[in-house]
Amino acid sequence: MKSSKIEASIPQHVAIIMDGNGRWAKKQGFMTRLKGHESGVSALKNIATAAAEAGVRYLTVYAFSTENWNRPKAEVNGLMRLLVSSLEKEIATLQENKIQLNTIGHIENLPKDCQKGLADVINKTKDNDRMMLTLALSYSSKQEIIEATQKVAEKISSGELNPEEITEDTFRSHLYTSQIPDPDLLIRTSGELRISNFLLWQIAYSELYFTETLWPEFTKEEFDKAIDSYQNRERRFGKTSDQLK
Repeated sequence: MKSSKIEASIPQHVAIIMDGNGRWAKKQGFMTRLKGHESGVSALKNIATAAAEAGVRYLTVYAFSTENWNRPKAEVNGLMRLLVSSLEKEIATLQENKIQLNTIGHIENLPKDCQKGLADVINKTKDNDRMMLTLALSYSSKQEIIEATQKVAEKISSGELNPEEITEDTFRSHLYTSQIPDPDLLIRTSGELRISNFLLWQIAYSELYFTETLWPEFTKEEFDKAIDSYQNRERRFGKTSDQLK
């Protein structure tokens, strides 16, 4: 990042769709996509550290969607094993950088050892206050919105809430991310130009950054490019430039 950029212009919350692990593995000549996911874990470690050092307060990454359960069983099983081993290996990095681990999604659908490993690391890092790293696991934004709607409907049905009292804040308080500010910047790697059912409500006014770089090749320098792009944009939230002056 340019040294002239002030700390206040660093996005408070960065969300990332980490895409391209499988294509990277194929490009390298590996026989299995899991090699790409292993390199993807290393990329996440480096980017999480870079984000914390840059002053980002929240980093949310799309690690495993509900649709990913439909992938070949061998790949899914390998991903689950990789998740457990990575949690064990990277807790020292989280502690060193004072990063708190968080999760969103249907974690109860993960294998028991994954749930146990996640709970253990979440507990050990709960007092870290430099940055929150949120893993979206077994996550679907559409399902998140449906569940939030159901919770609001239940409160209306019980008389706890009147329909006319429903506001954006009311709805937002029932989302998985109710305790996290909405992303300022959404990054997607690998050249794909879609959101893929990720934080659909939360990114209404996020700045979007797409790069051709495959996730395992997404370095600190690539992250800095995304931050620089963000810093050179004008966020108007529906207003005009003159109104912001």
